[in-house]
Amino acid sequence: MKILHKDESHDFGGDRRSRIPKTTFMDVVSPVASTELKEVVEYLNNPRAFSRHGARPIRGVLLYGPSGTGKTLLARAVAGTAKAAFLSTSGSEFIDTYVGRGSARVRALFNQARALAPCVVFIDEIDALGSRGAGESRFGGGHEEYVQTLNQLLVELDGVCGHEGIVVLAASNRHAAIDRALLRPGRFDRHVFLSLPATAERLEIIRIHSRQVRFGPNVDLRVLAQATEGFTGADLANLVNESIYLSLRTGGNGLVRECDLRSALTKCRRLDQDREERPSGNPTPNSSVASID
Repeated sequence: MKILHKDESHDFGGDRRSRIPKTTFMDVVSPVASTELKEVVEYLNNPRAFSRHGARPIRGVLLYGPSGTGKTLLARAVAGTAKAAFLSTSGSEFIDTYVGRGSARVRALFNQARALAPCVVFIDEIDALGSRGAGESRFGGGHEEYVQTLNQLLVELDGVCGHEGIVVLAASNRHAAIDRALLRPGRFDRHVFLSLPATAERLEIIRIHSRQVRFGPNVDLRVLAQATEGFTGADLANLVNESIYLSLRTGGNGLVRECDLRSALTKCRRLDQDREERPSGNPTPNSSVASID
């Protein structure tokens, strides 16, 4: 474990322009992007339009669901669409890397967010920091340090209400494990479940990840979308990437053929089977889906 010097724990530098992601809602396929998260963008662009009607400011949104469903991508897309600065960290960083500096790093993160507002603060693996009964096990007996760090996060979340233009997005694969103190209204007001993509969504995801890919004449992406039931967005991105490498390796010169996609699909399913055989927490693609041939 690493113990930071004083100045290291406050390194959230960078000017505002460099902190605005290029990713927008045009780069993601998700029904929630056009509903609940669209309102987050509208709030960041014009918070007074909501307060004028008596609406409470949007403080936090919890994105939860299986691994690979695009929680980080969506968070970046919210910031990019709103032209807001994006500060990203992980709950595990407060615990595993910054020993004894957790609360200081939380303060530094939110101080920087206030300086960069409008700003999206993204905390991945929020359950690592705010998990029920996690203090003793994660801190090796340092329960007091865990409580201090979590309490500082709660203080900052409560303080966001008085500062327009800051929204906290958090991600977790273990919704049930998150400390109830984080989930009460006024902190993470919205809980958005990200499910595995349906066939139409898989087709759009494949198209997004293959914008610059050349396909052979016999390739039908609709058939590929049907054959990838249970795949996450990350799985589909990996599938497309593997098919390109297979084409280059087998003489296709980058032209992705049907045989490349079949081989890549077989490889991805094999990787999934290996993951299922190990102790793991999240559902992964079903290996019994139809073939693309």
